[in-house]
Amino acid sequence: MKKQFLLALILVSSAFAAFANGSDENDGAPASAKDGKMGGVLVFARSGDSVGLDPARETDGESFYASHQIFDTLVEFKTGTTEIVPALADKWEVSKDGLNYKFFLRKGVKFHDGTPFNAEAVVFSFMRQLDENHPYYEYGPWKYWGYMDMSAIVDTITAVNEYTVEFKLKKVEAPFIANLAMDFAAIVSPTAYKANPEGFASKPVGTGPFKFVSWTKDSDIVLEKNKDYWQPVYLDRLILKVIPDATARWLALQKGEADIIDFPAADDLPAMDKDDNIQLIQQPGLNVGYLALNNEKKPYDDKRVRQAMNYAINRDEIIKAVYGSAGQPAKNPIPPTMWSYNDDIKPYPYDPAKAKALLAEAGYPNGFETEIWAMPVARPYNPDARKIAEIMQAQLAKVNIKVEIISYEWGTYLDKTDTGEHQAAMLGWTGDNGDPDNFLFVLLSIPAAEKPAGNIAFWRNEAFNSLIVEAKETTDAAKRTQLYRKAQEIFHEEAPWVTIAHSVVTVPARTAVKNFKISPTGLRVFKQVWIEK
Repeated sequence: MKKQFLLALILVSSAFAAFANGSDENDGAPASAKDGKMGGVLVFARSGDSVGLDPARETDGESFYASHQIFDTLVEFKTGTTEIVPALADKWEVSKDGLNYKFFLRKGVKFHDGTPFNAEAVVFSFMRQLDENHPYYEYGPWKYWGYMDMSAIVDTITAVNEYTVEFKLKKVEAPFIANLAMDFAAIVSPTAYKANPEGFASKPVGTGPFKFVSWTKDSDIVLEKNKDYWQPVYLDRLILKVIPDATARWLALQKGEADIIDFPAADDLPAMDKDDNIQLIQQPGLNVGYLALNNEKKPYDDKRVRQAMNYAINRDEIIKAVYGSAGQPAKNPIPPTMWSYNDDIKPYPYDPAKAKALLAEAGYPNGFETEIWAMPVARPYNPDARKIAEIMQAQLAKVNIKVEIISYEWGTYLDKTDTGEHQAAMLGWTGDNGDPDNFLFVLLSIPAAEKPAGNIAFWRNEAFNSLIVEAKETTDAAKRTQLYRKAQEIFHEEAPWVTIAHSVVTVPARTAVKNFKISPTGLRVFKQVWIEK
């Protein structure tokens, strides 16, 4: 069980119990860094660019890599963990019935534009997503808010006074506190937003550890230290540089043109490990990569065809060719490191004969033609989507399924899959808050199939949906586990995805980079990182 879920249990069972754990620790920084003597410029080389920098509008990791540095949330995950600690709210209270949440805000915080952070800013940041009559609601879509069906959960959000905000819920939501640590819940500057609502996503203003300086599309995003931040920040400048090719990123790291890189090629890891100037920071990923089969389009409206796809694809071959030792075949929609994972489920074996039999039964004895969409960027759950698509193409040909591989620019890819233009599309997920709800509801629920969709399989199963809704509305850990295990059984039988892999996340960095920790939620957090001189 994840720590934040334990915290949620304590919260909901407490009669307005206050929490003020304090998160202003220096996290092991040396005395010189605490004294402000450390600084410098850190270059983080990544595979793709952000889509936008308003975190309430985006869903992709590349966007969050940048926006997470610029914005804060009411609560946050302690660096390198899923433990909830105070952030812009330094304490909170929860009613005994779990329907009232009161947050007491940190005083003295300012947005990057110099305007004060207060309760009105919190209300503004959430109400633009909740209230369809809000003057800035039209500047969505507010994708995460919709995927998570937050309008069915949150009733009202009010400023009790300048530094107190109260959320009233319509129903119990077990992961609610953890949800507020997610990027969609970031607090934006109302002044900056009102001045430029259409351009805010490209010129963001938050309270975070780094201020926005510039963005050159498909090249770099430049951020500078927020000297007034409420926690120590050591780097003077942070540059997020786009280098699409994994080998080119590795070369940039070797030459000192980058300090940290994302998604190394599996073949390059042995050389990195032998380089005395390089450190390999690794952690099992809270992720899953999958091929979503669009249930709104033939032939994937037939369960037998979806099952046939699962039998026809050899995951072991994909793991060996693309992930190497950093991956393992996936059989469930949540990773094995997550509580409630149902390990009793037997994976689909590679069985082309069974696939052919199911296709014939479904009316496709001679197979069919289909598209497989491949992501244009590397992600933690999928380091090389094009290569995986080519392997699938060859495997599916053996059961007379002819595959055309299609790809688009990253933002376009996400928009088109959100609206269901694909037949079958590769995507994946890294958990945002350590709760199964963040996978099962966000990616597979009926509400999440509304366009723009998080459920890009557009699978609408009432039995599955009932189980995951019941699970999110109870705080009994054992009951939630039981419900989620049953839901995974339905998922396996109905096969809306071909689950592909879970991966180990590896972040290569120069040895001079200190105190960088991998976040289980897939974020890259730099506010407590420094460069050793």
